[in-house]
Amino acid sequence: MKFVAILDANVLYPAPLRDLLMHLALRDLYAARWTERIHEEWIRNVLRNRPDLKPEQLQRTRELMNKHVRGCLVTGYEAFEPFVKLPDEDDRHVLAAAIACGAQAIVTFNLKDFPAEELDKYGIEAIPPDVFVQNQFDLNPALVCQVIKRHRESLRKPPKSIADYLDTLEACGLVVSAEILRGYAENL
Repeated sequence: MKFVAILDANVLYPAPLRDLLMHLALRDLYAARWTERIHEEWIRNVLRNRPDLKPEQLQRTRELMNKHVRGCLVTGYEAFEPFVKLPDEDDRHVLAAAIACGAQAIVTFNLKDFPAEELDKYGIEAIPPDVFVQNQFDLNPALVCQVIKRHRESLRKPPKSIADYLDTLEACGLVVSAEILRGYAENL
């Protein structure tokens, strides 16, 4: 059975991280899940901070994500929301979606918003994206290198050298993952 992970809005916000997580999901390294509410949150935040982008551009990204990642969109999670307790009530829908789809993890930068004592009740763990990518690499280093190489080579505007690509991942918070991958640069 494939590892199922809900992707929180904050890991979908940075385009390079979002793209990497999508490429890993498209190669069936894990089952990526999200909700329309999660989409709305990351898109709203990107548009607030990037006035140069048009809503249509991000809607297109949203549509492509929903179309190409099998079974990604979680619905029917609302029934769980009233029963979960989190420090920020606005995050309850994320945990509710994780419960509804049987996720083992929530990939998020905001670990404090998903306390282990609450998530443990449902067999779910909050994992930072750096650890998540490291785990994917540990499970299948050859395939992860292949995915990263293909992703890096697909970048055209601008093209990225291996060093530039890894620097970008590091800037997105994948500090340890980027360092590990530097040891495999000849495969990227």
